[in-house]
Amino acid sequence: MKRNSTFKAFVWFYPLIQSVLLILIILPSCGQGNSTSNTKDDNQHQYSNYLIDESSPYLLQHAHNPVNWYPWGDEALQIATAQNKMLIISIGYSSCHWCHVMEHESFEDTAVARFMNEHFVCIKVDREERPDVDQVYMTAAQLISGSGGWPLNALALPNGKPFYAGTYFPKSDWMKVLQYFVKMNNETPEAIYEQAEKVTEGINTIDNVTLSASTINSSLEDLSEGFQQWKENADPVKGGGKRAPKFPMPAMWEYLLQYNHLSQDKEALDLVQTTLDNMAYGGIYDHVGGGFARYSTDVDWLVPHFEKMLYDNGQLVSLYSHAWQVTKNPLYKRTVQETLDFIERKMTSTEGGFYSSLDADSDGEEGKFYVWKKSEIDSILSEDSKLFSDYYNVSRMGNWEHGKNILHRKESVEQFAKKYKMNPSDLLEQLDAGKKALLKARNTRIKPGLDDKILTAWNGLMLQGYVDAYRALDDDRYLKTAIKNANFIVKNAYNKDGGLNRNYKNGVSTIPGFLDDYAFVISAFIDLYQATFDEFWLDESLKLTQYSIDHFFDTKSGMFFYTDIDHAELISRKMEVSDNVIPSSNSAMAKNLFFLGHYYYNQSFLDKAEQMLSNVQNDIQANLYFYANWGVLQAHHVESPFEVAIVGKECAIKRKQLDRHYLPNVLFLGGKKEGSLELMEGKLMKGETTIYVCKNKACRLPVSQVEDVLKQLKE
Repeated sequence: MKRNSTFKAFVWFYPLIQSVLLILIILPSCGQGNSTSNTKDDNQHQYSNYLIDESSPYLLQHAHNPVNWYPWGDEALQIATAQNKMLIISIGYSSCHWCHVMEHESFEDTAVARFMNEHFVCIKVDREERPDVDQVYMTAAQLISGSGGWPLNALALPNGKPFYAGTYFPKSDWMKVLQYFVKMNNETPEAIYEQAEKVTEGINTIDNVTLSASTINSSLEDLSEGFQQWKENADPVKGGGKRAPKFPMPAMWEYLLQYNHLSQDKEALDLVQTTLDNMAYGGIYDHVGGGFARYSTDVDWLVPHFEKMLYDNGQLVSLYSHAWQVTKNPLYKRTVQETLDFIERKMTSTEGGFYSSLDADSDGEEGKFYVWKKSEIDSILSEDSKLFSDYYNVSRMGNWEHGKNILHRKESVEQFAKKYKMNPSDLLEQLDAGKKALLKARNTRIKPGLDDKILTAWNGLMLQGYVDAYRALDDDRYLKTAIKNANFIVKNAYNKDGGLNRNYKNGVSTIPGFLDDYAFVISAFIDLYQATFDEFWLDESLKLTQYSIDHFFDTKSGMFFYTDIDHAELISRKMEVSDNVIPSSNSAMAKNLFFLGHYYYNQSFLDKAEQMLSNVQNDIQANLYFYANWGVLQAHHVESPFEVAIVGKECAIKRKQLDRHYLPNVLFLGGKKEGSLELMEGKLMKGETTIYVCKNKACRLPVSQVEDVLKQLKE
């Protein structure tokens, strides 16, 4: 993969701006939200702008700013061209704390708004609805300043080409920036045009992927070498990385689980368990209501940035489900159960779609909904408060602002029970009663804002979480929810052309889907097929994959663009390659092609997956942390997956028995009948349920017992 560094920094005007918020490589943000619904009559507001007809909660939060905001679209760009005005493109999302700080300081200020309206056409973008727009202007920010984050504020020509981009600005600095470029535009506009061309050239060339001519020759030794290099940056005591802030990064730990399965490298598994234990013990986990916050601000997982994102929780449910299969640690099972209780209670629509996020702030204060004074807990729990407070490390001094406490644990249930000379089950019963009482009291507080838009990609991640939880924990409720969500996607996310839309709210779905929408839904449908043996889901994954190839695939690089060719109206058509807090859409698509290639004996799919992996092979070895999901595919090339076909009346029972084990290198297929897949042909034996272990189109003699299957998988 080739990175263009020519445009690393454009510094000829940068010294004016010294107060840009520094953002780390993994871009953190905090959350503050307002109400997600626009319930007040517009006549009650002094100002209204063009955002009042949008469905995005983030855009609606700005619909009554004195800034004359437009949503992203042709209308704003045409007006800018007609009036020869520069663009302000301001990008954020509903649970972004500094987005709302800047809104209050600058965008609600009438003097600032008057200047913006006079000299610019102002556009507001919800980055979760329009990640393609965010991708282009975030690249501009990184080229210009070397960093990025949200809020993201870009200044651009009427045609959308950016000449400056930064993050959060205090009001005085924001005005200095605007005044500087208005003056420049009046006196030396050619300098702005020259800068815009340079930045646009950089956007179009950075992170270009070239078609690799090398073959995949990965070995277990290569995987081991990658792990040895990466672990130098890992925290062996608390898990995760050695720096703050700490993000969960589920793809990394999924990779290490698979690597350990192949290599039996105990050090890799120990690091996974250390990370998962400490995340579940820490304040990043909501011990009262379940679910994870987006990241920890410290190295101990204690102090979270309190927003809860659907995509984190979907991936973490999958991760803890797989860790439960490996270790049978009851902590992991309870973490999955409590997280899904939270998703069902707070993040699920009556139609079966999953909402996007909960804000960090409520009543104008970060974390206020989640933290406790000891006196509150004493009042609610009475004589049970001492044990509860000891278990969750609650003190009168507090460990958070204003003498409040973030609940967290430091030891296992068994260790704590021994200290109190209690039976662990009795301890859990008492703690659960205390959590239930605190949850009831907490629900009387002012609640964080809910971003109730439904995003297809994130629903795919949560759907996969439910499927993985069902398969690991054998709880039919989770499968029922998964099927309901999958049907919701089919009913509400598909468009008339057979593709996907990005968003859904109040019965409306408008934005054409991006590659991650396809990649994560396809992946979830493949897994749903394995959980149900209903070929409908595999067929749908095949159709969506073919649509993705027709509309997103780039033959020159062998990779996929992020935007549909029919909706590629931006100044640059970007690719998403490296993995981050969410796996990249290209790595997810490569895995989908690989799995479907095996299911359907489709050599074209397998060739595409191999070419994509070849393109990033060196990057995986050099920086596993940001190519962990690619690493999972690399591991499948080290050891080809088994296809396990289960045919007969008891196929579901046998599959459940196998799902008690962690088998990342197995693709399941089956049914009571043979179905339409080529590998299933001739496999049904009347009156019997038989299991075939196959690899590379060759199958061993059938067996009927799960124990025999497990032996064959190890031979």
